Amino acid sequence: MIARELESVVLTRDIPALGLRQGDLGTVVLAYETGAMEVEFIRASGYTQALVELEPGDVRSADDDDDIPAMRHVDRKPDAD
Repeated sequence: MIARELESVVLTRDIPALGLRQGDLGTVVLAYETGAMEVEFIRASGYTQALVELEPGDVRSADDDDDIPAMRHVDRKPDAD
């Protein structure tokens, strides 16, 4: 997929080191000409869970008609805000 900045995307794989799971909703904050992108995943409080560079195959577009946003609990790491 070719992402646009500020587009909502859905993670297609787990990234355990960052506390992210397949299906998490993120926002593209920077799209590179190579197709790679910086995606921010936030907690309900507004704090950033992760800001990570991903490849097009790591995400898919959020489908307004077929996707339902959901909440899940994430254990906080001792050094994380």
